[in-house]
Formats: sequence, structure tokens, C-alpha cells
Amino acid sequence: MSTTASKPLRIGEVAELTGVTPRTIRYYEEIGLLPGADDRAQGQHRSYSEADVERVREIIRLRDLLGLSLDQLAVLLDAETARAALRRELEHTEDPAKIKGLLEQALGHIGTQLELVRMRREALGQLEEELVAKRRRVHKRLADLAEE
Repeated sequence: MSTTASKPLRIGEVAELTGVTPRTIRYYEEIGLLPGADDRAQGQHRSYSEADVERVREIIRLRDLLGLSLDQLAVLLDAETARAALRRELEHTEDPAKIKGLLEQALGHIGTQLELVRMRREALGQLEEELVAKRRRVHKRLADLAEE
């Protein structure tokens, strides 16, 4: 299902489009993973854009793919948001010194993201090694039993 950028969405619609609950969306706002409706008047309904829907989808994808904590997800997503802002800025400058500075900033954000991904990969690698060792021990015990 696709939405249009011009039609604001209600929290229930975002929940349906992303497969999470409205409570999850509110929680993501509370902890800063999803921009909150700070300018929303008290008692007014939350309204969301297609960009918010994509942000929730990205949060879910990264959560499921990387198994990061919400704090780690926030760091990863903040770096992605910063990189997006740098890309927009790059589109509007031709000054080589400014371009160089923006690209160096982007490298810092990419480094932050890579560090998180590598930490998860290392943890998964350790788990894999443990499981391989356990499997090896079970195979050895089975082989020992077969010899008896």
C-alpha cells in the first residue's frame, strides 16, 4: 500500500502500513527514534507523512536485521539522518572546500554506522563459533558411543 506525500496519515494508518502498533509508534517518538509531533497542539491528533512511514520501516528493518538495542538504533538512524542532510547540502554547493568538508563529515557518520554493524557481526561470529564447537562435541560423543 502506498501513500501520497500530500495526505497526512493518522497513527493507526502508519501502524497498519508498517505492521507495528500505535503504542510502538508513540514509544519510538518518546525515545527519539521517530520525530515527535512537538508542534501538535494539546489534544490534537498526530499526523504523519510518507517519510515517517519510511522511517518506521527502516527502524523495524534495522532492528530485525541487526538485533540492535533501541539506543544503538537511535545512533545508527541519527547518523543516517545526518548523512541525508549532508547529501542535500552537497546538491547545492560547488565550492570544493565545502564539498570536501561535507564529505569528511559523511565519512564520520559512516564510520559510526560501520562500528555498530561490525559489533553485531562480531557478536554473531562469536555465537556461531560457540554453536560450531557444541555441534563438534555432540558429534564426537555420538562417534564415541558408536565405537562402544
